[in-house]
Formats: sequence, structure tokens, C-alpha cells
Amino acid sequence: MSRLTRHLGGPEIWIKRDDCTGLAGGGNKTRKLGYLVADALASGADTLITVGALQSNHARQTAAAAAVAGMECLLLLEDAVTGRDDHYRYGANLLLDTLFGAQIRVMPRGTDLAAAAGEEVKRLLA
Repeated sequence: MSRLTRHLGGPEIWIKRDDCTGLAGGGNKTRKLGYLVADALASGADTLITVGALQSNHARQTAAAAAVAGMECLLLLEDAVTGRDDHYRYGANLLLDTLFGAQIRVMPRGTDLAAAAGEEVKRLLA
């Protein structure tokens, strides 16, 4: 941002451009997923499973990472916020999750998501 810095007379201004951060706009989530996907592929996995809230940014990033890596993706998403309209329930990150090819299971509020993920791992291994 050299021109703005000059216009304002300093100090030197820098800006992080999220549009340049890579995979589905995830920043630090993308960096972490790079390691997790590499480990999953090295261990012979073909599916990524993650849990979160209905509009989870992490889930969106996981779905994108799985798509790029050629892996399946299963998202277990808790519908924890009551009284939301259809835009909340079907748009934004959920729409992107679907476009990335993820399987989405909407879990009721209060679900033990870690236990549900464990059951899905057992099912897939069988």
C-alpha cells in the first residue's frame, strides 16, 4: 500500500489480502488443513470427516481441501441456533460445502459430535 502510505505521510501500511490467501479464503485454516490432508493421504485415507456448527468456516475449508485432494468429505454439522430462516439453513457456507461435493449430515442441537464422528469412522472402516 505504498501510494496510501505516501498520501498519508506514513507510517508504512501493509494489508493482508484474504482474496490472495488460497483455498476458499481460509487463511490459517488452509495452512493447518494442508498438514492434515497430507497426513490423511499418507495414511491411505480417502475421506475427511469434520464436525462443527451449521455455518462452520472450518467445515467449508475442509470440504474445499477434500475436493482439491480428490477425497470424499463428510461434514457433521450441529443445528445449534434455533429460529433461523432458510437462508441460514441452506445458504452461505452450506451452499459452498455442497458445491465442493461434501456429504452433509445436519445433527440436532446437543449432539455429541465427537462421538458421532467416531461412529462414522467405524462405519466407513467397516
